[in-house]
Amino acid sequence: MAAMDVPAYDLGPLPTVVLIGAVVAMVPLIWVVWRHRRSDPAVRRRALTMLTLFLTFDLVLFGAFTRLSDSGLGCPDWPGCYGSASPLGARESIGAAQSAMPTGPVTHGKAWIEMLHRYLATGVGALITVLAVTAWLEARRRRTAVAMAVSPWWPTLTWLWVCAQGAFGALTVTMKLYPAIVTLHLLGGLGLLALLAIQSQLPVQQKLSLSPALRRGVMVVTLLTIAQIALGGWVSTNYAVLACTDFPTCQGSWWPDMDFDHGFTVLRELGAGKDGGYLPFAALTAIHMVHRLGAAVLLVAIGALVWRLLAARDPALRPWAMALAGAMVWQVASGLSNVLLDWPLLAAVAHTGGAAVLLVVLAMLLTRARPERAAVHTAVSSGHGGVRAAS
Repeated sequence: MAAMDVPAYDLGPLPTVVLIGAVVAMVPLIWVVWRHRRSDPAVRRRALTMLTLFLTFDLVLFGAFTRLSDSGLGCPDWPGCYGSASPLGARESIGAAQSAMPTGPVTHGKAWIEMLHRYLATGVGALITVLAVTAWLEARRRRTAVAMAVSPWWPTLTWLWVCAQGAFGALTVTMKLYPAIVTLHLLGGLGLLALLAIQSQLPVQQKLSLSPALRRGVMVVTLLTIAQIALGGWVSTNYAVLACTDFPTCQGSWWPDMDFDHGFTVLRELGAGKDGGYLPFAALTAIHMVHRLGAAVLLVAIGALVWRLLAARDPALRPWAMALAGAMVWQVASGLSNVLLDWPLLAAVAHTGGAAVLLVVLAMLLTRARPERAAVHTAVSSGHGGVRAAS
């Protein structure tokens, strides 16, 4: 059965895929419960949040590997593979597609990579569901004023976010790697990391003292990081990494021929220009060069922030400055490796990981610096007995 003949959606395998994801989630869940069986529920929740953050980071890396290994359409339908819950049940269909196009998007290896990514994503979704449910149960159980308790709306927002992320994952497949959708899916995964990073620091136990100016600087760097990640996603989803194979010049020129009009037309198919024809190579060059220029701006901004954090002479800020400096060095090294060392898969996955670490560090830093925004007080409203949140 050719990939183009497969219905985009076949919900028949959905219960089995969800069951597999639940089994995946049970392993870390049981480990956390057993390890913290004598701890306060808040301690268990924080431990589960940290573990979910770690697994989500792994999922983001595996998602990058799936995309960069051209496995995103290894199973051309959703949520299963040719109507089966695993590639085992789709052996004949995958074999037929692979025989018809040996180097095409559907092979046995690519199908397994794609389905493993879906199983892991479902498992992370299950853990986030547990976090949301237990947060509301805890809030309902306490019904008393507890300073620095975590609002259940944080895990609820994260649960809604992961549901939207799953929808974008489905659209990534059914819309055949539409660049705007794939980029949004990448941003969604990193946004999920940021939400979990914030929750992992709540309630804030060790407040960081930042001046208003320095706090604004962290926020500016965070916004620049998000913009640069979006540009990096656009480079990756349009396969523009090797449009420039030299550095610091591109194609032997400081300002090569570039087509910004086609390159930054958002609503278009993969490989297509804004008029529906082939995407010009100059458009790929424009995408790559804008990402390079953005990287230079972000490099200066992070360097200035690291210097300001160290200049504050607060021992509590030094580890955060070092973490930002380390992530910056990692990003420069992996970014240059993409261009110069001809190993785009490994370097690109490493580059995605560096971006994820940078965003997580910034999210944690902002959370530690603004504990009053991170805390809520729960109280029994007179005559209502409800939970009230106050910033």
